[in-house]
Amino acid sequence: MDEVQAAFYRLRFREAFLEKTGTEFQDWFVRLAGYAFGPDFEAVRSYGKHGDFKCDGRRLSTGTIFQCYAPYQQTAAELDKKIDGDFRGAREHWDTWMNEWVLVHNDTRGLPPSSTQLIDRLRKSHPQVKIEVWREPTLQELAAALPLSAQQALFGYAPSKTGVETLMLENLKPVIDALERMDAVPGEEPLTPPSVDKLARNALSDDAAALLKLGRRKEAMVETWFSKSPNAELGERIAEAFRRRYAELKKHESSPDGIFTHLQQYAGMGGEPARQSAALAVLSYFFERCDIFEDSDGAR
Repeated sequence: MDEVQAAFYRLRFREAFLEKTGTEFQDWFVRLAGYAFGPDFEAVRSYGKHGDFKCDGRRLSTGTIFQCYAPYQQTAAELDKKIDGDFRGAREHWDTWMNEWVLVHNDTRGLPPSSTQLIDRLRKSHPQVKIEVWREPTLQELAAALPLSAQQALFGYAPSKTGVETLMLENLKPVIDALERMDAVPGEEPLTPPSVDKLARNALSDDAAALLKLGRRKEAMVETWFSKSPNAELGERIAEAFRRRYAELKKHESSPDGIFTHLQQYAGMGGEPARQSAALAVLSYFFERCDIFEDSDGAR
């Protein structure tokens, strides 16, 4: 795995980590843990009226019970009640086996103070059980250590340095054909290069910057495609589609990297590696030349 693939997968991890809710987050964690721990990890599913015995998965070598939470929609009181009930239920069903209990959650704000104090009380009253809270850094570390094949299984294919460097003009066709079908009228703003500090102005991460810099290597190829197109307005039509999509995303997505990830999807960064590389080249071209993300000469 090269550094560009690693950057791509870090962005994909964060997207999944932040967007999964409820049982989706639980299912996603179970898949991640399965790849990370192999046969040492066993998923436990709910079964009829018996439920899952307060266990979403367990790690055999450490005697660990995992319980997952996606707590954005819960009040502090609801979360406290669930944590307390889940821990006591796990103790009841797995008492002779459980050495460690891990609360896994995806709330980037952290747990409420009452939940933190509750966990402290549980640690004090059950010193024989190691109690941990796993958040984004721990799960990111698990994901980053996975081999390329596991990353692909979890997050799909990623563009690579080699893939972009060997990109051919014909590889651009399916990506541009798909973007051409986006219904947008050409705007009035020209395709002019932005200032050199556009990345910094928009607080895009180093991972996003690495992908854009890689795609920029095929800037001349994308320019050639549009210059040879019989449709003189094609480039500006696609630029307008990107502008509109960016405006829609900015209304609902506060994270620059989140917007960037959605624009990758919009550009068609899915499927086989050649398609990924072509879509990245096209997205980088329009990032540089049209009004998606703000330039330094003024904010929206």
